[in-house]
Amino acid sequence: MKIDEINISIIKHLRDGRKSFKEIAESLDISENTVRARVGKLIEEGVLDIAGLVNPDAIPNHKIAIIGVKLSNVTMVKNIEKFSKLKGVVSVSIVTGRYDLMMIVMLKDGFELLDFYQEEMSKMKNIQSVETFIAYKSYNLKVPYLL
Repeated sequence: MKIDEINISIIKHLRDGRKSFKEIAESLDISENTVRARVGKLIEEGVLDIAGLVNPDAIPNHKIAIIGVKLSNVTMVKNIEKFSKLKGVVSVSIVTGRYDLMMIVMLKDGFELLDFYQEEMSKMKNIQSVETFIAYKSYNLKVPYLL
């Protein structure tokens, strides 16, 4: 799918998830049906998701961990989707640098870091090492509520 300037503009307007297709159409001087069709196509193609996101700092007893993962077998990277399915995982990225993967994980009372490692990460093979960073305060971070 080609992402043109109109698609980018529609996506920018959707940052305010409560803005109607009619308001977007009027702002861009296009029809409401055009906005609706383009949003539908963006969702269908996997370019756009529309979801409620939360600021994890605003939810009591929740925190975000950023985990760097070094794999012992780099061919495991092809199985990265398995990491994304672990409970609490917001996102996983293949990265350059000293880690192979960086994960953002949501934790809460009753599902702390130790629980994540014992219950979830223990399912994964070929992990050489991990390094964990707990976010004390985040700016501009909004995530889907997963727990």
